[in-house]
Amino acid sequence: MRIFASLLSLLFLAAPVSAQTGPDIFPPDIEKQAREIGRGLRCVVCRSQSIEDSDADLAGDMRLLVRRRLVAGDSPEEVMEYVRDRYGDYVLLRPPVQPNTWALWAGPFLVLIMFFIFLWRRVSTRPDDRAAP
Repeated sequence: MRIFASLLSLLFLAAPVSAQTGPDIFPPDIEKQAREIGRGLRCVVCRSQSIEDSDADLAGDMRLLVRRRLVAGDSPEEVMEYVRDRYGDYVLLRPPVQPNTWALWAGPFLVLIMFFIFLWRRVSTRPDDRAAP
């Protein structure tokens, strides 16, 4: 009975090890292109990092997807378009200028203009400190 228990425990300890697979290895030119593409794609889990900088599992899957598309013969533009079609414009770290992103691109400038208008009105309506009592 002890031998059976020992063999059963060895079976359970060895099972997770056999399920592991090694990482895919890609040629250096594919790897370089994939890293450039990955720097322009947002991790949809982290939201503020590129897929190259993120440690999220989904970012790893996206990196692998980019590399496999490049190996399949897609150009970098085709890979970006494929990922964009799959995840939407949100996945791009540099979204295109189009009607639905105008507020995103113009927003910071509008806030800056509104700040200067507020500052100018505040200074111009201040009572004169030099007035005699």
